[in-house]
Amino acid sequence: MSMAQALRAHGRRAVSRTLHRGWDAVRKAGAITADRPGLLRFGALGSGSKFAFPTGTIFGERWIHIGEETGFGDHVSLSAGLAPGHDLGSRPIVTIGDRCTIGRGSHIVGHHSIAIGDDVWTGPYVYITDQNHSYADPDQPIGKQWPVNDTVVIGDGSWLGAGAIILPGARLGRNVVVAAGSVVRGTVPDHSVVAGVPAKVVRRYDPATGWDPPLRNIPSGIPDGVTHEQLVALIEQWENHAAD
Repeated sequence: MSMAQALRAHGRRAVSRTLHRGWDAVRKAGAITADRPGLLRFGALGSGSKFAFPTGTIFGERWIHIGEETGFGDHVSLSAGLAPGHDLGSRPIVTIGDRCTIGRGSHIVGHHSIAIGDDVWTGPYVYITDQNHSYADPDQPIGKQWPVNDTVVIGDGSWLGAGAIILPGARLGRNVVVAAGSVVRGTVPDHSVVAGVPAKVVRRYDPATGWDPPLRNIPSGIPDGVTHEQLVALIEQWENHAAD
């Protein structure tokens, strides 16, 4: 390699390092927290909660209430109402509990009522909505028909796999597992695993008999002393590495 080629290669590496360091600084500065909400004015944004930067589309935040220590991956979209400026009254439309983790690229689209409990985690690109298009009138384009709303409830401790879709009227109990890519509607009992399109219960827990069908592998528990914040940081680190 000639001296000129070596200098050009060194210059490209220096530019690359500078750009990555600059982007890391922008991401840290652009993160949204209760202390640094930017231009957003949430109805509630609890201590320790954080939106990674860049965010997706966020509006109607006055009607969005978020608990403490809840983390949102980058490009998460979160909305209440049809469009910015839509007056939705006095009660919150979207509520998200404490210690939740919402995966990157996910969408939570509220119009009527979406209630997500504590300790709910999602994979990336999950879609949750309480509104659906109506097609009752066969003579009208579907896009021109008035939509239908129905409450969505996701119970404490649940896990939604990557790409899961939660439709209006879905009511998930406590500690429910939704397999990746599933489409969920209707009621799902506590301690169930659902999978498929439409999602169906494929495993349930009975206090008297255990899991049915039995688990193939018994995972080890989270090591003592590992906090929610550390788990979230590990996930963010892994997602950032995957994005690079």
